[in-house]
Amino acid sequence: FSKIEKSNWQENQKEGRRIVEDLTEVYNDLIMEHSMNSYNKKKLENADYSEIGHNPNCGDDLTLEIKLDSENIIEDAAFLGNGCAISSASTAMLIDLIKGKTLDEAKEKVDIFFKMMGQKEKLNSEEMKKLGDAVLMEYVANMPARIKCATLSWHSMEVIINKNENK
Repeated sequence: FSKIEKSNWQENQKEGRRIVEDLTEVYNDLIMEHSMNSYNKKKLENADYSEIGHNPNCGDDLTLEIKLDSENIIEDAAFLGNGCAISSASTAMLIDLIKGKTLDEAKEKVDIFFKMMGQKEKLNSEEMKKLGDAVLMEYVANMPARIKCATLSWHSMEVIINKNENK
């Protein structure tokens, strides 16, 4: 490398580190914001479905509750229990995504989420839009010990959808 090429390479490396640091900060801020928001953490009166999720690796113990209207639209959703920041944030993101949606629309979002977390193929821009803030959980997909935290409530939602389909 010439001095100029080396200098350019070093500047690009610094810029890359700054971008990663900025993204990490945004990720951390949103995770904390979603995990601290307690408006979705409540007991639902007359919930149609209630599904317990437990992650023994982290100690997460969350119950996802869903209330449907007469047309199978998710009228309300909430969770109870305790979990780490990642599981609580992921649950809050899930609830924000599915409220007001049909169970079929919720299933599509759950399927896209699991596709993202499996990392076998990249999401297209339309799929990323459908996940809203939950797309940030892709960052966790690179941390095998935390994937169960991020997917806990999504598995519970998948069970609820399957129970409804098998009614």
